[in-house]
Order: sequence, then C-alpha cells, then structure tokens
Amino acid sequence: MTTQLFGSSLQSPAIGVNHTGIALGCLLGAMHLGWVALVASGVAQPVVDFVFWLHFIRPVWVIEPFEPIRAAGLVALTGAIGYLIGSAFALLWNRTHRSQA
Repeated sequence: MTTQLFGSSLQSPAIGVNHTGIALGCLLGAMHLGWVALVASGVAQPVVDFVFWLHFIRPVWVIEPFEPIRAAGLVALTGAIGYLIGSAFALLWNRTHRSQA
C-alpha cells in the first residue's frame, strides 16, 4: 500500500513475523514473571487487595502459595501465547499492507 504525502510515495514496511512474535511473547512473559515474583515474595495478596480497593471492589480471591513448576508453566504459556498473537498480527499486517505495484 502506498500513500501520497507531500508529493512523495511512502510504502508501509513489512514487519518481521518472528521478531514481532518474540517481542510480544517477551512482553507478556515478563509481565507474568513480575506477577510470579510478587507471589513468591508474599506481597501479591496485599497488592491485589489494594488494586481492588481502588476500584471499589471487595476482593474475594485468595492468592495461593508459590509453586515453582506452576510459576514456570505460567510464564512459558503466556510467552508462547504472546508469540503466537504477535506472529499472527505480523502476518496479517504484512498481508494487508502489500505493495500495490
């Protein structure tokens, strides 16, 4: 797809499918790694209680004790899902922004 901007022709660049997948996978994995760190340190329950309190919600969830295998599964699964979503986005982007030449 090309766009005329001040008399010049600009073309939307293709984005790397693998790079985009890795970037989103790392972002989601890192966010959940942060959550795992909160649970492991024992401060997750007060954080959740505070966030709910700010939103005028009475918390009903209880944070369970830390389990390393479960934590690793959470980070790995969310990283993989992020990779798949990022890759699908890049494929869709590249397909819809192909050169019209």
